[in-house]
Amino acid sequence: MKRALVAEFLGSLFLAAVVIGSGIAAQRLSPGDVGIQLLENAAATATGLFALILVFGPVSGAHFNPVVSLVDAALGGLSRRRLACYLPAQVLGCGAGAVIANVLFDTAPISISTTNRATWPHSVSELVATLGLLLVIFSLTRTKRDDRAAAAVGAYIGAAYWFTSSTSFANPAITLARMLSNTFAGIAPSSVPPYLMAQLAAPAIALPLLRLLYPTPSIPQAQAPESP
Repeated sequence: MKRALVAEFLGSLFLAAVVIGSGIAAQRLSPGDVGIQLLENAAATATGLFALILVFGPVSGAHFNPVVSLVDAALGGLSRRRLACYLPAQVLGCGAGAVIANVLFDTAPISISTTNRATWPHSVSELVATLGLLLVIFSLTRTKRDDRAAAAVGAYIGAAYWFTSSTSFANPAITLARMLSNTFAGIAPSSVPPYLMAQLAAPAIALPLLRLLYPTPSIPQAQAPESP
């Protein structure tokens, strides 16, 4: 348990540092060109997430995300005790990562964001982005293809930066952390509640879909042994 909690805390910390830090760097390196800034931020997040899952996946499962832990617990992959410990580790880790990212770029350790993102399309985007993330992760775990999760999750999040108007936060812990940086990746506190509601609604859709598509964890049909 101790090793898993350290992994979840550190993974969440580095994830927030990557998301926010690359956003600050993009804003400074490409001033006036929001498209290039988003491309730089998305590329850093996708590749960073790929690496972090490889590093911490064998220790904790590399959730870094409360909704991932909630769905894993609902599907029987995570105990309630471990779930109760994972959630604060993820939130605190992301918060620490936001502070570190600010410090790395010589800004105030905590600067409350003023970026308003509370629109209907943004909320729907967060629902869709989070739902897609859950389907990607648990379609792999339930078909014993966990070894592909790092690449698949990194690729999906990189794509979701572009096909959603919210740029795919898809994570309550990172959403809370991004309040603490008044930079490119920040979100105003007033915009947080609709984001959280959309993200937390996604498991209610993902769970029945996963149970329909993958009723029981199994070996992919293509790899299943032939009947005698």
